[in-house]
Amino acid sequence: MRGLPKAQGLYCPQFEHDACGIGLYAHLKGEASHHIVKQGLHMLRQLEHRGGQGSDPQTGDGAGIMMQIPDDYFRDVCSFLLPPKGRYGVGMIFFFEHSEQKRMMLERQISHIVYEEGQTLLGWRDVPIDVEKLGTLAKQSRPFIRQLFIAASDEVTDEQHFERKLYVIRKRAEKVVKNNEYYFASLSSRTIVYKGLVTPEQLDAFYIDLQDERFRSAFALVHSRFSTNTFPSWERAHPNRYLIHNGEINTLRGNIHWMMAREKQFTSHVFGEDLQKVLPILDTNGSDSSMLDNAFEFFVLAGKSLAETAMMLIPEPWYWDEEMDDHKKAFYEYYSCLMEPWDGPTAIVFTNGKQIGGILDRNGLRPARYYVTKDDYIIFSSEVGVIDVAPENVLYKERLSPGKMLFIDFEQGRIISDEEIKTQIANERPYRQWVDEQIVSIDELTTDDDEQLFDDLVTKQKAFGYTYEDVEKTIIPMATDGKDPTGAMGNDTPLAVLSDRPQSLFNYFKQLFAQVTNPPIDAIREYTVTSTVTLLGKEGDLLNPDASAARRIRLDSPIITNKQLRAIRMSPYREFASVTLSTVFTDNLKEALDELCEAADEAIASGVTLLILSDRSMDEQRVAIPVLLAVSAVHQHLVRKGTRTKVSLIVESGEAREVHHFAALIGYGADAIHPYLAFATIREAIEKGVLHSTYEKAVETYKKAATDGVVKVMSKMGISTVQSYRGAQIFEAIGIGADVIEQYFTGTASQIGGIGLDEIAQEAKMRHMQAFDTSYDQTLDSGSELQWRKNGEHHAFNPKTIHTLQWACRKNDYELFKQYSKMANEEQITFLRNLFTFDETRTPIPIEEVEPVEAIVRRFKTGAMSYGSLSEEAHETLAIAMNRIGGKSNSGEGGEDPRRYVRDKNGDFRRSAIKQVASGRFGVKSHYLVHADELQIKMAQGAKPGEGGQLPANKVYPWIGKVRGSTPGVELISPPPHHDIYSIEDLAQLIYDLKNANRHARISVKLVAKSGVGTIAAGVAKGGADVIVISGYDGGTGASPKTSIKHAGLPWELGLAETHQTLMLNGLRDRVVLETDGKLMTGRDVVMATLLGAEEFGFATAPLVVLGCVMMRVCHLDTCPVGVATQNPELRAKFTGKPEHIINFMYFIAQEVREMMAQLGFRTIEEMVGRVDVLKISERARRHWKAKHLDLSRLLYQVDGPRTFSKPQNHRLDETLDHTIILPAVKKALEDKKPIQLHVPIRNVHRTVGAMVGSEISKRYGEEGLPEDTIRLHVHGSAGQSFAAFVPKGMTMTLIGDANDYVGKGLSGGKVIVRPPHEAEFACSDQVIIGNVAFYGATSGEAYIRGRAGERFCVRNSGVVAVVEGVGDHGCEYMTGGRVVILGSVGKNFAAGMSGGIAYVLADDDAWKKRANRELVLFESLVDENEIRDVQHMIMKHYEYTESPKAAYALANWERVVKDIVKVIPKNYKLMIETIEALKQRGLSHDEAVFQAFETVASKKDVVAEKVIEAVAK
Repeated sequence: MRGLPKAQGLYCPQFEHDACGIGLYAHLKGEASHHIVKQGLHMLRQLEHRGGQGSDPQTGDGAGIMMQIPDDYFRDVCSFLLPPKGRYGVGMIFFFEHSEQKRMMLERQISHIVYEEGQTLLGWRDVPIDVEKLGTLAKQSRPFIRQLFIAASDEVTDEQHFERKLYVIRKRAEKVVKNNEYYFASLSSRTIVYKGLVTPEQLDAFYIDLQDERFRSAFALVHSRFSTNTFPSWERAHPNRYLIHNGEINTLRGNIHWMMAREKQFTSHVFGEDLQKVLPILDTNGSDSSMLDNAFEFFVLAGKSLAETAMMLIPEPWYWDEEMDDHKKAFYEYYSCLMEPWDGPTAIVFTNGKQIGGILDRNGLRPARYYVTKDDYIIFSSEVGVIDVAPENVLYKERLSPGKMLFIDFEQGRIISDEEIKTQIANERPYRQWVDEQIVSIDELTTDDDEQLFDDLVTKQKAFGYTYEDVEKTIIPMATDGKDPTGAMGNDTPLAVLSDRPQSLFNYFKQLFAQVTNPPIDAIREYTVTSTVTLLGKEGDLLNPDASAARRIRLDSPIITNKQLRAIRMSPYREFASVTLSTVFTDNLKEALDELCEAADEAIASGVTLLILSDRSMDEQRVAIPVLLAVSAVHQHLVRKGTRTKVSLIVESGEAREVHHFAALIGYGADAIHPYLAFATIREAIEKGVLHSTYEKAVETYKKAATDGVVKVMSKMGISTVQSYRGAQIFEAIGIGADVIEQYFTGTASQIGGIGLDEIAQEAKMRHMQAFDTSYDQTLDSGSELQWRKNGEHHAFNPKTIHTLQWACRKNDYELFKQYSKMANEEQITFLRNLFTFDETRTPIPIEEVEPVEAIVRRFKTGAMSYGSLSEEAHETLAIAMNRIGGKSNSGEGGEDPRRYVRDKNGDFRRSAIKQVASGRFGVKSHYLVHADELQIKMAQGAKPGEGGQLPANKVYPWIGKVRGSTPGVELISPPPHHDIYSIEDLAQLIYDLKNANRHARISVKLVAKSGVGTIAAGVAKGGADVIVISGYDGGTGASPKTSIKHAGLPWELGLAETHQTLMLNGLRDRVVLETDGKLMTGRDVVMATLLGAEEFGFATAPLVVLGCVMMRVCHLDTCPVGVATQNPELRAKFTGKPEHIINFMYFIAQEVREMMAQLGFRTIEEMVGRVDVLKISERARRHWKAKHLDLSRLLYQVDGPRTFSKPQNHRLDETLDHTIILPAVKKALEDKKPIQLHVPIRNVHRTVGAMVGSEISKRYGEEGLPEDTIRLHVHGSAGQSFAAFVPKGMTMTLIGDANDYVGKGLSGGKVIVRPPHEAEFACSDQVIIGNVAFYGATSGEAYIRGRAGERFCVRNSGVVAVVEGVGDHGCEYMTGGRVVILGSVGKNFAAGMSGGIAYVLADDDAWKKRANRELVLFESLVDENEIRDVQHMIMKHYEYTESPKAAYALANWERVVKDIVKVIPKNYKLMIETIEALKQRGLSHDEAVFQAFETVASKKDVVAEKVIEAVAK
């Protein structure tokens, strides 16, 4: 077996992802040595924990090294003569054909191509290897490895010309074979790549060449891969031919399509006739990294420099940057007219053998640190400490910043700064002049606002499927509030393909989102990296830049108004000629689409550059083509023809009206959208007095809501610019057939097929007929997507099911429960599981032989609902009930009150067995973690995957603030990503951290179903998770944008089946427990989930209904009438739920499960898991007019092998520094509280040091911990990731050296000191000493850092007091408490989302203020004497612990320095703190003052008190 398996069941190879550790070791003057090769290999071994291994621990996911061609070595070992250095090239070829005869034939073919291209074949060489060193899987798939030597002909004059010839030879050779019978790891006259399916340890043992002292190079680029799968793939190991890459390209599908369209327009004087031989440029069988490499290689060989190519492909965020050099900004703006960014979290290192560059993505989402030594070496890597350097030999230590470039030129023998290299490139051509002269802003094309009014508005609205709900709950709120409306309690209506009603085509498409392999981004708090700029007109020639390429119309948003569209139509410039194509049909939809594409071709041939696709001509006879289909059909057609870049597609649509519609249209190729009917609806609402605004203002507000909404949808996938999102197809279809997908939505996943063009046409015609047949009825359908209505769409939770369920559980009436479950299972096809029945022919067994109810309920869990979204009564009732029956309740992400860790007098336990760790890390401290049986990492939530959350100020009641470690009455933000999980190896690290913080808890990872979730789950299993939860898109929520509730994620049935199948294909299924949740309502649902692969089951909506929820869907408003989802004391008094009700529900479910198991002949759940052979497709499914087209067989695909968990993960805890050295040494201190000091050496491979010892303190002494400084650890060297994570009070950890990412993560009262060694001679305070994301989610403690920190220092800090000597971008982001003193430089976007705590900044200049995010904070001077003393005291302690010269200077010149300190304090936090103080002065106790202040500030009710506060404040 070799490579990725073919698609089978729900597994598809296109979903593969990878991540890794990267490194570079080089001599700046270009001196080659074997020492460099050896140290490169050592570096690789130090990164082993960033790579992955699957079911065969001896087979890695791939490792490799790229070096210069070792000329002297090859002269010694080759049996043929070599021309001078640089006049021959070496190819490293993997032959996957082991038959010698066939291989000889392939070699002859390659030799013939070399001859045809006019070069000389010198000879072949067998690469010496030692196979014994490989793992089993690697041996089975091992290629035959040969080297090919080619001499340059006399016609080839320079090295670059020869490199181009070798490229042509390779591209031609690749095209000769159809099934990848061989693969070129490299073919160059400068560089060579040795790589394979090996672990870092095995690389040089396998390749004997690498052990030879004569093998010399001036640099070594190394890479250790972590793939989400375990399928052996030699060619997917890095390095690629030009670069190594750590990260993920999120916009890949779009980048591929745009490159396909562009390459047909390319002309190149350097390639000349050879250009056609190298097309297509991208090999789409490769990984995202290899395709980026393909693009990079082509542009460099086509004449662009290394640095220019990197700047084009991965530009900095230039749009909002006021401080960027104008020439550089013009360069980026100019190239944005020619191509879209390859967007995603990225650290790449690239080389042509003579220069090496490194670049980081615009968001700085991958780690990249480097040292430069006094003897001219550079060490660059994902981590520090990978190569030992004497402190006195270090010249300086630095990090690569977001969007910045590191550039080494061996010929000049130096590092060229980011500024110098980019200035040089930006000044090569007059970009500013070109941009200013050529780009036309839409505002320059203004016309009068002459709008066509409709006399038949309601008919038009009906024909496009508008309902009263659309108008009242979507369009008017968007035009009033300027944001996508919020909903609650998730989705319980049928999927579009299961609905009996005609559905909009948009409803068949689900938004994709990032989870695990790359992070979503926060488009609100980090808007500086986003851009919605849209350019209209023809694209220029990327290879031959000139002024004409900038001739475009610029829009600030892809949503355009009536006025703007009219201006485009009336444009006086011939470069912007437009034509309107009508998108309607009468009978045959296919013919209409063909004609539309033909008309587009004709228009392009006649020189038109703007195609307006319009459905305005729809009338009684003519039906509108679903706009998404029309746009995507034309876009795909033009991509295939190679003419897509000659025009822009503008959509004039009556159908598009909500965020999901706009996002989908852009995602499938629309350049701009004009939602004319939505605008007409707004005009009518104003005329009727429903909307109180001017028309212009309402349209602008609506447009802002739509644009921001699109940015939010993009950011869920981690995409920053609309330009990269356009055509990237970040969607999947559910219920659309393969023919339609292939032709019109090429490349989109649609896992179970579905309807064809006929049904799509039928749905459009049905809507159309309803509009024109009932013209006498001038009211819209009420609409019932969001709320149940009597004659509307079916809802699984409707008044009948809710009422019956509640009474059954309250009265403990199983017969009544059976009535409820019959309704839930049979009323209507709502969920995919309703399409199946059981095999009736199986032999039943007596129910007595089936495992008892008591055993089954132990597999049940309640959903992750935070204390904050639920009332205390509801939250604790769930916990008591689940603890009584041996199931598990889940804390959700809001922390937990420690009083719940003690049993009640009657033996009840209010503790949640599962503690959740979400992106906000509220209340996540050592004490919280040790009180769990399971720790759940919430990667995503079914109702809003890829999004964070916000608890508004008026819901942060004092008791909520206390548990979350924040200030009452101040809003709390959960970021969209976990800031310590930007990739799969980061997740593996957090799993490791949590396992160290509680060795006895299972670690669970919660994912949301989407196509490819199985592949992600395989990566999560390899990362060490014990439990994987697959959540359905229809799960509940306290608050989520309605767009997300309805349009993101998949049903759990698909995600679960895919995950179960993929884990089995990978041989990983027995390592993890699989769990599922998402609207599980009955015993039948549990049996279905078991048969599809689940072993444990989560219930959330149903238990809430049992406790009294009546689905009012107002959770986000704090007005829940039954006291379930509110903090309001008056409403909480109405709560009537009891633990007994929940217990009855769980037992009823389990009893139903038993009855079905008896019927099917299963004695235990264990033997039922994964038995899809028991399922049959139901008659109901076969009769349904849409569902009958689904291909459900993929859900029922069976893989052989173990189907349930049996092999616990090896977390290697016995190998940790804590376990082997520290714990035994501090035993006495733990037992007797006797102080102890310990000195230990440390390296980057020692991760999460201190967490395990800390957990022992928390277990014994609770939140109090030990007395200060009881355990003092001094470690020397470079600390691995998560140094001092979750360390509680009583531990002081001093690091002499430097540290990697996540220092002090979740710090829980301990003290962390980081300082350079005494012998270090460089200016320490200006050096980077710790990595990114330090003190993330820290709750209390102290930190003193002598040196600079990386990005996101103190992100979500809620209580730590820290001093640091400079921070990177996004410092103090989302901070809610604590104090931070910064003595030094401050990066961009400081204080974004900071709602509490205070920062004191003493920077070298004031430039940082311009770059800071001032949305929530005030900048003040220090005036209060007490506060001045406190800050001085913090700096004194910093000096005492670290001997910092900066601290010494500040203290010596205090009177002057204190005037320069800027105090950064959040506005609402300040108001709250001052209010509390004012009320305390009026005689209230602290608690009374807090509650009174909360009432005053949060509800803004008591105006009198406000005035009192103001007076006191003054």
